[in-house]
Amino acid sequence: MNTADPILVEIVEGTLASVEKEVETAIARTARSPMIRDAHDFRAGIHDVRMRKLTGRSYSALVQPVVRDFPVETMKPGDVYFHNDVYLSEGGIGHLPDLCVTVPVFHEGEVVAFVQAFGHHDDIGGSVPGSMPSHARSVYEEGLMVPPIKLWDEGVPNEAALRIMTRNSRMPDSLAGDLDAECSACLMGARRLAELFDRYGRQAVEESFDAIIGKTTETFRRELLAKIPEGTYVWEDYAEHDGVDEPRLHAQRITLTVDHSALGHAGGQAPLTIDFTGTSPQAKGPINHAGDYADGVFMKKWLAPVLRNLADTPERMAELDVNEGVVPLINMIFPEKGSLLTPVFPAPTNARTFVILRLLGVLAGVLAKATGGRMPADQETIRYTGVHGTGADGEPYLMREVLGGGSGGRWYADGEDTIHVVPDSRNIPVEFAEARWPFRVERLALACDSGGPGMFRGGLGYDKHIRMLRDASYMSIADRSILSCWGVNGGLAGRPFRVEIAGKEMEGLVDDHPVQAGELIRIRTTGGGGWGSPYDRDPRAVAADVRDGKVSIAGALGDYGVVLDGDRIDEQGTAELRARLRPPAGRFFDRGPGYAKLAGRPFADVDELSSPLDSGPPDSGPPDSGPPDSGPPDSGPPDSGPPDSGPPHDGAPDSGPSHGGPPESGRSHDGPPGGPPGGPPGGPPGGPPDRGAPGDGPADGGSPGEGPVGEP
Repeated sequence: MNTADPILVEIVEGTLASVEKEVETAIARTARSPMIRDAHDFRAGIHDVRMRKLTGRSYSALVQPVVRDFPVETMKPGDVYFHNDVYLSEGGIGHLPDLCVTVPVFHEGEVVAFVQAFGHHDDIGGSVPGSMPSHARSVYEEGLMVPPIKLWDEGVPNEAALRIMTRNSRMPDSLAGDLDAECSACLMGARRLAELFDRYGRQAVEESFDAIIGKTTETFRRELLAKIPEGTYVWEDYAEHDGVDEPRLHAQRITLTVDHSALGHAGGQAPLTIDFTGTSPQAKGPINHAGDYADGVFMKKWLAPVLRNLADTPERMAELDVNEGVVPLINMIFPEKGSLLTPVFPAPTNARTFVILRLLGVLAGVLAKATGGRMPADQETIRYTGVHGTGADGEPYLMREVLGGGSGGRWYADGEDTIHVVPDSRNIPVEFAEARWPFRVERLALACDSGGPGMFRGGLGYDKHIRMLRDASYMSIADRSILSCWGVNGGLAGRPFRVEIAGKEMEGLVDDHPVQAGELIRIRTTGGGGWGSPYDRDPRAVAADVRDGKVSIAGALGDYGVVLDGDRIDEQGTAELRARLRPPAGRFFDRGPGYAKLAGRPFADVDELSSPLDSGPPDSGPPDSGPPDSGPPDSGPPDSGPPDSGPPHDGAPDSGPSHGGPPESGRSHDGPPGGPPGGPPGGPPGGPPDRGAPGDGPADGGSPGEGPVGEP
């Protein structure tokens, strides 16, 4: 039984959060690369001497590989450890541009904790600028691999190692400046934590650590896991392209087993088992993620934030941190070596976001099946786009941006617009970009009609136009250019990612497409999936979206069945049109037309609310309409319930027929009149009306933040 002083526990918990924030602030203010300084694609974390993550505001890498190679008794004050080797990181590093520094914290001559920072850096070598070759077949093409090393020895930098790393980078000054910022910030954080131990003593502080972690375990089990009915549930989703083979379905499957009788304490049986069996084989290209290390401890902390969507209110969800306390609640079963999640060295991994981000949605989807829809629809909130070339000064440059997208509609509210997966990350400010690189940003707006139609609409993606002032090369690492973000409980899929250069449509994976001076790059990022039938959305909310430029007049008519006469809603015409357009009960999930193009059929075997692979209780109906006052104004009538389940099915393919390119532009559920037989709810007969050019939305990029699906 923990005997920690509850007041001291609060003090320690607040100090940990403060130190973590101070480390991140110091990095942001002193780093040199746009990716770290401006886009904020980095994280800090604090771990105890038992390598347990104590803070929960953001994700971080792992301490395990450092302690494995450098036992704690050999560490000294002022030491800084560095690594980025994916296969020697115990699952904590996903691709080589993610560089990690770790600093031990000392009290009375002994290591008592660790401060760590890792982030996505501009360039660490490899075959293309940015170290993310979309067509790589080997990790050796992706850049410099560094296993755990001592980068600083008792406060003295290892100049030889730093020289090797910067020599291998196309952006050596930025890399050197970023590493210096991260090392110095973590050393500062270590001093702050040492002061905490000096003030209260090691025993009292470590008892507080135990209490903080234990509170998370109990809170998740009592408030969240108790809401998942016991049983076994199966769902899967897909990456569409590995950069080498023709586009096809690369499956990521989760079989979720819930057992409330399990204790969930260390040494006991976990109440949740996440089984990845059925995930597709290792890809030839770089979409693999090495997750099967250290008993999947990184993957457990990565996926656990999705569970926060089960909280009673959005406010309560925001209060729940994810630290090491979630680990004893989850058991993971990985496929044999040679799958997307268990790749064999030297399989490439630089586009591993296609898998690790998709798994957030797969867990949300399987939980939606278990809870009758009480989870958000899908979102895809990260992709890398950019240009590289030579500036007017003759020096090489690299502009790479992590643009967000719309989050999924929720059972109580619309999705958020232009969400970024990394907490506190952001797009690169236009003024800074135009001053630094040879292009002009002509538009940064919300992409009209990109959000999936639903009773609660999916959030909108970006619509960004860049006109090049000098010849350059375009690059992109993006998924969801064929497959859309799925809708749930009658909601429809959002629009997929789309890029046009001088009117020519690009694929999602591009290394160096030439762009001439004067040509325009048009980028539209993904919209989130919709939640609930769009014909149940309050017409006043649809009219408000039209006024705000989020939905076009044609979209209001074709996607929502709302007839507008100027600013006035034609209530009779709307009622008649909705009665005519409302499809019969369809599938619980809508994947959009891209799935049918790759799979050869409109739905997967696991898309029924209760499929033959599931063994949970019968469908208990949809969630209530939401906590009091939690939805947006004019949120519409109560949900009419999930679609009835359709015919049984016997297994989804790992792959489908190849597809020559992204789908045509337009509503993501466009298709034959009435939609495909037995498929998800479609648009009106003949398909919805033409919506014109995408992206005719307001010139407001939205505010980035943490996605409702619960990314870390």
